[in-house]
Amino acid sequence: MTITVYPSDPERFLAPRGKLVRQRVKTSAPMTQACFSLPPADAYAVAVYHDANADKDFNRNTLGVPMEGYGCSNDAPTRYAAPSFDAARFVVKPGDNTIRIKIRYPR
Repeated sequence: MTITVYPSDPERFLAPRGKLVRQRVKTSAPMTQACFSLPPADAYAVAVYHDANADKDFNRNTLGVPMEGYGCSNDAPTRYAAPSFDAARFVVKPGDNTIRIKIRYPR
C-alpha cells in the first residue's frame, strides 16, 4: 500500500513531486495502518493506492482508468476524474489524529 500525504497547497495535490511525505507499507487485511509525524497543525490531503504488483507505480490502462485499488482522504469522489484538493482536505490538530480511507477497486 502506498500512502502519500500532500501539504495544504492545492497545486501540489496529486502532482508529480508534490508530496510532503510517502510511506509504502505491507498490506494486511482487513485494514492497513500507517503513522506519520506531520509538521504543524494545518490542512493536508492523503492519496492511497494498493500497489498489488509492487512496481511502485499506480497502474492505469491505456484510457487512464486505474487498474489498482485507490482512495483519498474524506472519501473524496473520483467517479470521472481525480478529486480536488478541497474534496480531500482535512485539518490536522495538535496531538494524535486518525483518518480512515476506503479503497476502491476497479471492476
